[in-house]
Amino acid sequence: MCGIFGCVDWGTGPDPGDLALMAAQLHHRGPDEDGTYTDAHVAFGCKRLSIVDLAGGGQPFFSEDGSVAVVCNGEIFNHRQLRDELAGRHRFRSQCDVEVIVHLYEERGMELVHALNGQFAFALHDRRRDTVFLARDHFGICPLYYRPTDDGLLFASEIKAIHAARGGPSPALDLTGLDQVLCLPALVPPRTMFEGVRSLRPGHYLQVTPAGATEHEYWDLEYPSARETAERSRSSSRASEAEYRERILAALRRAVRARLQADASIGLYVSGGLDSALVAALAAEAHDGHVSDVFSVGFTDSELDESSYQRVVADRLGYPQHRVEVSADDICRHLERTVWHSETPLRESYNVASLLLAAAARENGTKVVLAGEGSDEFFAGYSGYRFDALRPTPPHDVPAEERAHRERLWGDPDYGYDLDFRALDRIRNQLYSAELRSALDEFSCTGPAAPPLVDGSRLRGRHRMHQRSYLDVKLRLTDHLLGDHGDRMTMANSVEGRYPFLDLDFVRVAMEVPPDLKLHDFEEKYILKRAARGTVPASVAEREKFPFTAQSSAHLVRAAPEFTGDWLSPELIKRHGVFDPDEVGRLYDACRDPGHRPSTPLRTDWLMIVLTFTILCEQPARADRNTTPCRTPARLET
Repeated sequence: MCGIFGCVDWGTGPDPGDLALMAAQLHHRGPDEDGTYTDAHVAFGCKRLSIVDLAGGGQPFFSEDGSVAVVCNGEIFNHRQLRDELAGRHRFRSQCDVEVIVHLYEERGMELVHALNGQFAFALHDRRRDTVFLARDHFGICPLYYRPTDDGLLFASEIKAIHAARGGPSPALDLTGLDQVLCLPALVPPRTMFEGVRSLRPGHYLQVTPAGATEHEYWDLEYPSARETAERSRSSSRASEAEYRERILAALRRAVRARLQADASIGLYVSGGLDSALVAALAAEAHDGHVSDVFSVGFTDSELDESSYQRVVADRLGYPQHRVEVSADDICRHLERTVWHSETPLRESYNVASLLLAAAARENGTKVVLAGEGSDEFFAGYSGYRFDALRPTPPHDVPAEERAHRERLWGDPDYGYDLDFRALDRIRNQLYSAELRSALDEFSCTGPAAPPLVDGSRLRGRHRMHQRSYLDVKLRLTDHLLGDHGDRMTMANSVEGRYPFLDLDFVRVAMEVPPDLKLHDFEEKYILKRAARGTVPASVAEREKFPFTAQSSAHLVRAAPEFTGDWLSPELIKRHGVFDPDEVGRLYDACRDPGHRPSTPLRTDWLMIVLTFTILCEQPARADRNTTPCRTPARLET
């Protein structure tokens, strides 16, 4: 992976000095090589983390006549097949996977995205058509942000690079973005935490011309209707359970092998759960010489620790295991750096563990890690799938106001996901400052003025399991598990994360598996567990789902009262004007109790959000970094 950035200015043209400022903010994403491209109205840059074709893969790449230029962050895992198709008609200068993009564009235009199986965010300039394209992969593994300007836009792999460019407004926090962090599992593209900065949505590309910018969807998850799902499940031609197990394992084996392509060392993340263990076992089975080590996180708090299961997997694989043990003190020492890289308030502290895990990989000389994200969303891996199976269809006694919220946000008044809107309203009316409470309808992500969060046509008339799968991908996977928890933490340490469960061909197989084989007799991931038998140790394969968990704000308050008291001081909270100092103080005092446990909707750690929000706001002013301090949202400025 890399860090890409650039400027499109159809007026006076880009400022070369801005490109250097943007590059400086992304050095961690690509410390190996720099590359730039400049034209009268377009400038691109790339900070490269060299993984494929170390010597010859420098960017940008150009078409043979120089009329098309590309910079890309990511990996195209089917590039060898595409190269074979293109080789007779185009001249390649490298063995790098990214080079296929420019030649595919010459033949197919932006239809090229339908040929790619990988994780990518790229910028392409077609000089003949005076057009720039920005594109993001199907699941949003690779981030891509942009800020429209009067004469074009700025774009980058991270928001801090956009903020570094001169001439634009200083960063201002987006209250709707904050409200999404409070109410949802994560930010939902195109929303970010900063006014005017947008996240390009997964499965979309942006077309930029002197006439303006237009966003196009090229892919989305599309499950069959509930009626089709029922008919397929009852069909006499339905495959047997054994056949589905074989298809799943064969597709995952291919996905893992594709992600072992690298000219650099590859490591394996092993959490102690089924998903990472299965990926690691199939990687070891491939006998690829690049795979060398296993990396795991442990916690000093025994309630959170999974080290015994991690050792079982590592011993089976026969690879050296590097274990990072994380304490509450470690969380506090690294929380500010974590927030700086995340560019969002955090709902949990596990991001710090991810940051330290990636640091251990990098210290070991590992540039690529394979991980297990994406399995839960397609195999009913979360507890919500079981709760859905217990609820009546259609649901009983749902208030009209709640149904209206559901209709507006999901496009289906009968499906609630995990949000209790009335409870969230109560919490927000306690936690927000008096000024924000009075204006909540203006920025609420669930209120009457809020735009839909997802495409409701993808949910209406679908099986309930498929509805949750779709929403889990859109609301939880993209900007949290793959974003602030994934890409931001690995790339902070110049390490690339790869996710075999999100291989397009594997996802197609997973989507064909009937719901009753994913959740069978209320056992989550039933078919995946059966497919893993004999490959993954039984003690790991048959474990009940254990969620990623790290020290809560209560742990931090008790372990580091000076650190948390500083960031949560009434004076600081009052100065920002976003949260109510008295309510924050009440939460803080409650956390001092050793028996404290969250008792709010979804067991949300509200104080963690407030703590990391305050760090996000204050951090630029406290750190020696080339970033502009965040402005208070416009409605709170005096």
